[in-house]
Amino acid sequence: FVLDEVDLMVDIGFIDDVKYFISLLPRQRQSLFFSATISPKIRVVLDNFVNNPVTVSVKLQDTSENVEQDVIKVIHRETKIDQLHDQLIKDGFDKVLVFGRTKHSVDKLHKELTFRGFKAGAIHGNKTQSQRQRVLQSFKQNEIQILLATDVASRGLDIPDVTHVINYELPESYDDYIHRIGRTGRANKTGTALTFID
Repeated sequence: FVLDEVDLMVDIGFIDDVKYFISLLPRQRQSLFFSATISPKIRVVLDNFVNNPVTVSVKLQDTSENVEQDVIKVIHRETKIDQLHDQLIKDGFDKVLVFGRTKHSVDKLHKELTFRGFKAGAIHGNKTQSQRQRVLQSFKQNEIQILLATDVASRGLDIPDVTHVINYELPESYDDYIHRIGRTGRANKTGTALTFID
């Protein structure tokens, strides 16, 4: 039995589904649970599904050494978009993933950046699977420079060569932050994570 992003599966309301599937499985089985972050609360839940659990961790620290992290102090809320614009036109911002908190704010930001002439796409939970795949493919193939997303893109996506992750809006939790910035600095490459602070 294999579950990826198990912390999220258990935490966002799929626990009954997980219990149901496990009830259909033989008692003698191998269960593999994967996630970059597992809180003590989630670990207690997972321990109920296994006998003699073994934890394998490749984590040496919370954030990757390959990701340079910095903050951008928002001068005025009205000019926050201008500060983002100024970052995006700098050299080296070749493939940028920008995170917002809500579907509405992502759509609004996408519209504004497109109006300003940036090649951008947006993905979130209101987009169909085919729409999300089409935008992701455009981003992977460098047809668009900027991918705007909610936390739907913070997990499970392996997009090569993302140069920058920008937290335009703060994530809900530290774990969400770890998952977001983990989209850059992959495969021994370096990346930069910038977080806007109001």
